[in-house]
Amino acid sequence: MQVYPNRFEQELKQGLKPCYVFFGDEPQQKYSMIERVRTCAKEAGFTERHVFVADSGFQWSQLIEATQSMSLFSSQQLIELELPTGKPGPEGSQTLQTVAQSLGQDILLIVHGPRIGKDVQRGKWFKVLDSIGVHAMCYPLEGKSLSNWIQQTLNEFSLQADTSCVRMITDMTEGNMLAAHQEIQKLALLYPNQVLTSDMVEAAIVDQSRFNVFQLIDVMLAGDQSRCIKILYRLESEGLEPNILIWAFIREWQTLQQLKELQLSNQPIQWPKLGIWKNRQNLYMSALQRLSPDALEHIRREVENADLAFKQNVISRPYVKLAHLCMLFMGVPLAHIPLIDNEL
Repeated sequence: MQVYPNRFEQELKQGLKPCYVFFGDEPQQKYSMIERVRTCAKEAGFTERHVFVADSGFQWSQLIEATQSMSLFSSQQLIELELPTGKPGPEGSQTLQTVAQSLGQDILLIVHGPRIGKDVQRGKWFKVLDSIGVHAMCYPLEGKSLSNWIQQTLNEFSLQADTSCVRMITDMTEGNMLAAHQEIQKLALLYPNQVLTSDMVEAAIVDQSRFNVFQLIDVMLAGDQSRCIKILYRLESEGLEPNILIWAFIREWQTLQQLKELQLSNQPIQWPKLGIWKNRQNLYMSALQRLSPDALEHIRREVENADLAFKQNVISRPYVKLAHLCMLFMGVPLAHIPLIDNEL
């Protein structure tokens, strides 16, 4: 049975299940759920705990042995298994299906790992464990979902905060929920059971937001200028190679050009063939409304020139040029504001 991370606490109140499966690339939600299962299991008498990592040297017989051996001091045990690749392989798949038959009142299993695809979720071992337990997928939260999570976490630490405080914490920890949780813990220590103000938050926390190229592209397509510049600044501070962004801009220009040609010729857009899924289609439509054929041609020239300049290492401040290119994609009229190389 699938449960969303924000509903997991309610699920736990209904009693422990024989098995919990947690996957995803967002560590805060995943480890928070694992810790809650550990706590509840310990309270229920599962005082013996075994931890395994299914790396290249792991012997799956160890898992079988753990389920068959009981300690003299405990008749209930919690077994935790990490799958570093998200896939157990043929032997692991068969072992997990066998182990599933032993789970129940005396043995509880947690399986966790990185983000997995639908192919893994269709595997026999996954379906068997899911049929007797709970699985949750942990993905980074954004926008309103992230703000709601921050508000909920503040409440859990007995802190009150208005919308401006929540927005400030969100802006300074976006893309890094683990840091957000740590910063809220810090606020709880500094201002226990208090009503937070913007001055309190600003004085206490540091900017730990993290982003990637894909987030930048989505924000750029959406036309959010201030957030786009913030993400660029963060990527620069993290040392991202500018040529990676140039490659991404070239790819996005090619996609937009294809879409514009289809739009002008009144041909239907077959989104899946272009590799654009439903959740991103509105972003491209927003960009197409802003960008005329002439604007796209201007972007092509600018991106090609920037690509050549970067390869020749003649730009001393590449992220200024990247910001200029982002503005062009967002429809900001910069055609008559030249950025010559010795100014960059």
